[in-house]
Amino acid sequence: MANVSHQRGDLSSHPDAPEMRARYERVLGSRDVAFVDGPVFLLGLYCAVSPWILHYTTSQPALVTHNLIVGIAIGLLALGFTAAPSRMYGLSGAMCALGIWMIISPWVVGTNPDAGVIWNNVVIGALTVILGTACAATAARAASRSS
Repeated sequence: MANVSHQRGDLSSHPDAPEMRARYERVLGSRDVAFVDGPVFLLGLYCAVSPWILHYTTSQPALVTHNLIVGIAIGLLALGFTAAPSRMYGLSGAMCALGIWMIISPWVVGTNPDAGVIWNNVVIGALTVILGTACAATAARAASRSS
């Protein structure tokens, strides 16, 4: 008969335990998942839905599409930072570029934007640049640890 007791065994004797510990240390120890990736994703989500939150869908239709696409791009970068950090943190410079673009986009993409639209995009852009810089610093720190 099989042993179906509900006692949990000690995993420290498992042959893969040291490798799993080293992997978790490498993945989680080299970056702050909750402090960088989460806010980047939330910022992308807010950027994508901000035209509907601030009600400028009729006055600035070009910025509606623009913010939706850029917000989705920022959100996908955040998901990439979480799923494959060693590969994706090289794109933190692209996130900084998206932030700078968000700051100037009301005047380039929009037509006579009002103060609310301008402030919305400037704040989103500034936060994107700050979080992109934090991602770049995290990537540089992780690269220096691994070499």
